[in-house]
Amino acid sequence: MLQLTRLRLWWRLSPAVGVPAKNLGLRKVASGVSSRGSTSPRALNIFDRDLKRKQKNWAARQPEPMKFDYLKEEVGSRIADRVYDITRDFPLALDVGCGRGYIAQHLNKETVGKFFQTDIAEHALKNTLEMEIPTVSVLADEEFLPFRENTFDLVVSSLSLHWVNDLPRALEQIHYVLKPDGVFIGAMFGGDTLYELRCSLQLAETEREGGFSPHVSPFTAVSDLGHLLGRAGFTTLTVDTDEIQVNYPGMFELMEDLQGMGESNCAWNRKALLHRDTMLAAAAVYGEMYRNEDGSVPATYQIYYMIGWKYHDSQARPAERGSATVSFGELGKINDLMSQGKKSQ
Repeated sequence: MLQLTRLRLWWRLSPAVGVPAKNLGLRKVASGVSSRGSTSPRALNIFDRDLKRKQKNWAARQPEPMKFDYLKEEVGSRIADRVYDITRDFPLALDVGCGRGYIAQHLNKETVGKFFQTDIAEHALKNTLEMEIPTVSVLADEEFLPFRENTFDLVVSSLSLHWVNDLPRALEQIHYVLKPDGVFIGAMFGGDTLYELRCSLQLAETEREGGFSPHVSPFTAVSDLGHLLGRAGFTTLTVDTDEIQVNYPGMFELMEDLQGMGESNCAWNRKALLHRDTMLAAAAVYGEMYRNEDGSVPATYQIYYMIGWKYHDSQARPAERGSATVSFGELGKINDLMSQGKKSQ
C-alpha cells in the first residue's frame, strides 16, 4: 500500500485542442453529453450527472487546480505503466473521463500516435496538462461515446467510471469503439474507499441526530467488475486491487481536497447539509479512531485496476474440452519421474 502526504504539484497548462466535428469520425448523435434522465431504462438513476459536471467544472476553474491533482496524477501514472507493459504501439487511443489529462501526460508519442480525450466538464478539457502526444478534446458523456465502431486501438479511463449511472452501458460503449484486438485499461474507486470518513460521519450523525444519511457515494464491488467486463464482451480479463493512503492534517482538509478534486458526493439521496455540531463531532471521532502518531489522519483510497481485450481470431484461446493428453493423476507423479531422471544421470 502506497502512503502519500498531502502535497502540492505544479504543472504548466496547455489549452485544449479544438477540432471540427467532421474530423472526429463521430457517430450521428445529437450531443456527446447526455441530458437528465437519458440513461437506459435498465439503469439505476443514482447520481445527479448534471451536478457532477458542475462540480468538475468548478474544480477545474480554481486558481490552483494542480494542488488537488496528486491522487489522480498517481493513478494516471499507474495506468500509463500498464500501457507500457504491453509491447506494442497504439496509433489511436481514447481517454474516457480524462479530467485534465492525467494519463496522457505520462505517455509518449512512440507508444501512442494520437490521443482523444473526452469528459463531461468543458473547463477540465480547456485546462488540460501539458503532454507531447497530439491530442483532441471532445465534450462527451462516458455513457454516450460519440465515436464509430472499431475506431480505437486503446481505451483508458482513470477514476471516472464510478460516477456513471449505467456502468454496464459505459463498458459496452468502450467495447464498441475498440478495434478487434484492442485493449481497455481502466481504474476506478473501490468499495473500501474513504471508509474512515464514512464511519466517522455515520457515528457522529447517529449520536447527534439519531440517524445517518449516506455522505460517501456507493462504489462497485470487485466481485462484480469481472462479470460486468465479460458481459460487455471483453476477453482475457485482469482485475486487481490496490490501496493508496494519504495523510491529512484533519478531516476538514480531506473534505476540502475532495471538493478540489471534483469528487464531492452527487448521489440523489445525499443530505443537503450537516449541522455544525455534527461536523465537529465527526472530526473528533475521525481523530480519535484513526489519528497517526504525528497527529495527521489517514484517508484510504481503494483502487480497482482492470484490463480487457476485444476479441480477435489471432488471440490465444484455451484448448477444447477433452483435448488434454496428460491426466491430473499423471501430473502428480512428475516429481517421481524427475527424481528418477536425476539418479540416472
